[in-house]
Amino acid sequence: MNLPKLYAIVDVACFAPPLRTTAAIVDYAKDLIAGGATLIQYRNKVGTTREMLSDARELRRVLGNDVTLIMNDRADICMAAGYQGVHVGQDDLSPDGARTVIGADRILGVSTHNLEQLQTADAGPADYIAFGPIFATGSKRNPDAIVGLEGLRAARAATKKPLVAIGGITRANARSVIEAGADSVAVIADLLSSPAKVAEEFSRLLV
Repeated sequence: MNLPKLYAIVDVACFAPPLRTTAAIVDYAKDLIAGGATLIQYRNKVGTTREMLSDARELRRVLGNDVTLIMNDRADICMAAGYQGVHVGQDDLSPDGARTVIGADRILGVSTHNLEQLQTADAGPADYIAFGPIFATGSKRNPDAIVGLEGLRAARAATKKPLVAIGGITRANARSVIEAGADSVAVIADLLSSPAKVAEEFSRLLV
């Protein structure tokens, strides 16, 4: 598969509780698309299944075919909301289990944090592999060890599958991440201040 250079993540935990509305989440995603994002992952570690499904379906309805939508963790919601794919972590449904749920035609991504995990993912059914954290990140309460650009280069050498770098990636360091071998950069925090403007800047940086 051909991943876009910018892998935008809409993380509901980044929205202040009063702003964790479906309308606010959809508006944010629309701004990302206005800035040129063509793939968005919906990530919700704080909501109920009902809230996740409501958000996911509304994102699908409003955004239509303008963007590839990836559901974080929940293969069942991926299917129920009509998303194009699901992304699972090391503590979620196994890649084999996720593939069983979503079938052969949808996208499957897997998070990895060291070379052993990456090699396991490489041998499995994943369409792409995420690797990180490349830099320090505030998006997880208990982040894995930083792998750095050298770790990313080793990961690139260990797989021919599309590689998404994640963890602390900003406009200031994204170019170095692509040069180290990533096909795409996953970004959460750096998009928050001005999603349309920043997404456009990433698009220009990563041509």
